[in-house]
Amino acid sequence: MNSIQHFLDGCVVPGQSGRTAPVYNPATGEQSAQVALASADETREAVRVAHEAFAGWAKVTPLKRSRILFKFKELVETHADELARLISSEHGKVFSDAKGEVTRGLEVVEFACGIPHLQKGEHSMNVGTGVDSYSMMQPLGVCAGISPFNFPAMVPMWMFPIALACGNTFVMKPSEKDPSTSIRLAELLKEAGLPDGVFNVVNGDKEAVDVLLTDERVQAVSFVGSTPIAEYIYATGSAHGKRVQALGGAKNHMVIMPDADLDQAVGALMGAAYGSAGERCMAISVAVPVGEETASRLREKLVEQLQKLSVGPGIVDGPDHDMGPLVTREHLEKVKGYIQVGVDEGAELVVDGREAVIEGAGDGFFLGGSLFDHVKPGMRIHSEEIFGPVLAIARAESFDDAVAMVNDHEFGNGTAIFTRDGDAARQYCEQIQVGMVGVNVPIPVPMAFHSFGGWKRSLFGPLHMHGPDGVRFNTRMKTITQRWPSGIREETNHFTMPTH
Repeated sequence: MNSIQHFLDGCVVPGQSGRTAPVYNPATGEQSAQVALASADETREAVRVAHEAFAGWAKVTPLKRSRILFKFKELVETHADELARLISSEHGKVFSDAKGEVTRGLEVVEFACGIPHLQKGEHSMNVGTGVDSYSMMQPLGVCAGISPFNFPAMVPMWMFPIALACGNTFVMKPSEKDPSTSIRLAELLKEAGLPDGVFNVVNGDKEAVDVLLTDERVQAVSFVGSTPIAEYIYATGSAHGKRVQALGGAKNHMVIMPDADLDQAVGALMGAAYGSAGERCMAISVAVPVGEETASRLREKLVEQLQKLSVGPGIVDGPDHDMGPLVTREHLEKVKGYIQVGVDEGAELVVDGREAVIEGAGDGFFLGGSLFDHVKPGMRIHSEEIFGPVLAIARAESFDDAVAMVNDHEFGNGTAIFTRDGDAARQYCEQIQVGMVGVNVPIPVPMAFHSFGGWKRSLFGPLHMHGPDGVRFNTRMKTITQRWPSGIREETNHFTMPTH
């Protein structure tokens, strides 16, 4: 059986703890590998390696760091199909979706390649007579990334390229459910010319995470995952003096106005709700039609489309399915449990994904798409993140009711409105208390040169991921005020507050 280890100081390093976790092929339900789980001492060794590599890497010019990232970008493009197959085999998402994930990660690599421009700082002459002031953006030191199972390539590539480009070294702790992609990315970075020790991968669980949160040599931690864990990461890391960005859970609503192009809205909803089996923090999991007529028409069209939803293995000969399996059997049972919770709470289960007949499913972790109607705020299937192929229809009587429903929710990650009315769209964008908003766009993930992050309990920490905030997060600003006296040779003592 394949054994997945760690990557330290430029090479694969066998685990020493004796602890392992199974890695499954979600399409078959069979264990495909085991991953070593690092001990605290092994994690500290990864931090030590990164710490010792920092001084040399920080002195490398931004242009040379950028050239390594350009080469890395070329290698990822060359190996994109290989990476996508790795993702599909361990996560379960269909191949085309996995390929798209690699592409979205590459966009951040492309952004990071422009780091010489992004680290120029600011300069002001004559802030006082003969006095100039300028700023420089310097690296932090060792940065750490803790990534979720749902995007084993994209989320790490949202973290480490900017950190490396800014002159930091990095320790990556991927999800133990699908760890192979991070190891392969580490190998490609080495092939691109990254010096040994600058990027390291340590596989593990909470024992490894707690070292990254408490070791004084780690300066910053990036995290994506569920809200309870994000809150723990933020509180623990911050208490130990670290800079932390912790992205948590979501419950993303799509408001459908009576004037919306309903066919367009339904097509967008199908992909946003059921793509990647709903295992996306930006998935639309609540449709909010405004008015009973809109709701009835929306429901009818969704049921029609769900009857055509193709579910099957992520890697097939021929055209891809619409949706693959869930990542583990444990998660499959959790999502099934939420469907039963919705029934028990009194929501109408219009389409039950548990009854879907999936050809060739075998022992894979498959579930069909589910649809609820008449879901009310306060129900658990509206309040909690299900992270599966379950869409809820929560009807609103008016635009104001729809806005209130979204704003009253504890999460504020992403949202969308579908309408032909520019005034309604503009009001929605202004009034909604959500970090990322789409107008006739179902999944409003910003491009790499903008920053990604939600509001409320979807984000802990002031800085978002990638884009300008990514550069700010991975650097410290130092401001220098200087004067070169001309014609002044006498030493004098100054006891008053200096002014310009």
